[in-house]
Amino acid sequence: MEQTEYDVIVIGAGVGGSNVALELARAGWRVLVLEAGRYYSRRSYPRGELDGNAQLFWNGGMELNRSATLALLRAKVVGGGSIVNQALLDEFDHDALDDWRQLTGMDLFSETGMRPWYERARAALQIQTVPLAHANRNARLFADGFARCGFQCAPLERGEADCGHGDGNDCIECLYGCRRDSKQSTPMTSLKGALEAGAQLLPECEVLGIEEVGQGVRVHGRLAGGRRLLWQTRSVVLAAGAVGSTGLLLRSGYAERLPRLGQRFFSHPQYMYYARYREPVDAHRGPLQSYKSADAGFRRQGFKLENVFAPPVGTALLLPGSGAPHQQRMRQLRHFACIEVAVRDTAPGRIGLDRHGRPLIDKELDSEDRRRAAAGRRAVEAIFEATGAEAVLPGRFGICLHLMGGLTLGRNAATAVVGADFRLFGSPHVYVADAGLFPSAPGINPSLTIMALGRRVAARMLEDRP
Repeated sequence: MEQTEYDVIVIGAGVGGSNVALELARAGWRVLVLEAGRYYSRRSYPRGELDGNAQLFWNGGMELNRSATLALLRAKVVGGGSIVNQALLDEFDHDALDDWRQLTGMDLFSETGMRPWYERARAALQIQTVPLAHANRNARLFADGFARCGFQCAPLERGEADCGHGDGNDCIECLYGCRRDSKQSTPMTSLKGALEAGAQLLPECEVLGIEEVGQGVRVHGRLAGGRRLLWQTRSVVLAAGAVGSTGLLLRSGYAERLPRLGQRFFSHPQYMYYARYREPVDAHRGPLQSYKSADAGFRRQGFKLENVFAPPVGTALLLPGSGAPHQQRMRQLRHFACIEVAVRDTAPGRIGLDRHGRPLIDKELDSEDRRRAAAGRRAVEAIFEATGAEAVLPGRFGICLHLMGGLTLGRNAATAVVGADFRLFGSPHVYVADAGLFPSAPGINPSLTIMALGRRVAARMLEDRP
């Protein structure tokens, strides 16, 4: 056992935690960042899909809800979701922010209130859109179908510097780490800045529990080899993601103090639809995602669309059928286009623990969520039909990438877990800076907002310091 004192320990080296660490390290705080996953460089990222799933995600790449109808993807790597996603960056619109302001009573959640924090987050990143000349055929079919159907779409804003699309580089590899260091992941941006400012990082260290004692917090951790460590810190920032942070508090005995702990879990359930075309589409080539829906009608109906694709193993899991028919479909992989329907879910789930202390997710779609998913499917089918698809093949189950809630912001402990000061109710030393804060599903990619809130949490911590 080792005991070392810090001003703050940040649990999780992902999008939220890295932004908090950067601000506090620059302010002169003694900062330690703990991360359960490994640290990879451009030269050490896994080279294949199976290795990527096993090494960069919890539980080998996929966790299931209790009914096994939704697959949850949860990163376990220094950099968190910024390593395994396509770095899509959107600000929330007035609809999402108005909803949050009503639920939390916080004036922060308005376009005016969030603007300075979005600007601070953006200032640390390079953000680009994919030029039409570099868009692959999957993206072009998406845009053409929108035009033919009278729908509105727009280019996706991506955190990238120099992806070399004109040189033939394929972004599908970036789902397992960018080998060009072009993706604006946290190890290339906020975490890098935090370490340069004096923060310390300890990867491959899982936090087992926290306990508040006196004027601080004890943090119990375990290294990958089994060695146990103990730290004393004045403050803790939970940034291990909605599931990770909630699970840590449940294991640490906070359920009695916080009756809403683990409730109001959302996930933007996403359903992938494949369509077969006579000519090759090669959706795996070039930029993986270039366009999103920007249709007010879709927003009102509670869904959005994006052009996307999955590597072969993921596609094999999603395509319907088995045996020889399934093999034949896989042989036609180059001829498939793909569109994803992301549902702005309204039915909250719950995060709990099984008897071994591992996360257990109760999350289903209610009738309203199913209506939204069906409306998205109809839009996708219209787009594929308008562009000459020979057949449409729905994915077999939903995928959840945006894991949100469980530690929701709110007015009091009777309805929420975290107050307007970003601290757990009744806990002066424990802050939260990840998507667990989200009081509802925004229906918009959450990454940029998590970054912005991380900056705001750090500012609040600096204000609170005596």
